Amino acid sequence: MTAGGPYPGRALWLTAIRRYLLAAAAGNLVWETAQMPLYTLWHTASARAIAGAVLHCSVADLIIAATGLIGALALTGSAKWPDQRRAPVTAAVVVGSVCYTIYSEYVNTVMKQSWAYTGWMPTLPWFGTGLSPLAQWLIIPAASLAWAGRTTCNDSPKMHQHV
Repeated sequence: MTAGGPYPGRALWLTAIRRYLLAAAAGNLVWETAQMPLYTLWHTASARAIAGAVLHCSVADLIIAATGLIGALALTGSAKWPDQRRAPVTAAVVVGSVCYTIYSEYVNTVMKQSWAYTGWMPTLPWFGTGLSPLAQWLIIPAASLAWAGRTTCNDSPKMHQHV
């Protein structure tokens, strides 16, 4: 093995992380904007306040996405990720993010009443968590990791050995 490691001159895991964060940031910004009418803020606040809320929530989503990936890589990853252990990492990110979302939505909508859903937001029966934020954390991390890992793995030297 050379000084560059298993992928001479390239750190594929770093490229995958960067691509994941880029995709997660874009996906969450779009999702937050699209789901805003399901929150009462959409009907009561100014356009500037709504834009601020979307930006605030999107930045928080990026922090959740990054934290989830770091935790998942620490718990289930490998030195050769994303070529190896991609499914366990993805599962850990999604499970961790969904659990955090259920907790955060409950704390903020029920306990603190920091925000509220409109009647259009379908919710989980026991927790009252909105299905839109829940779907957000089922779809965006998995899709972002699939895109980030697929493109970097196709470029890995290992893939070119049999060509």
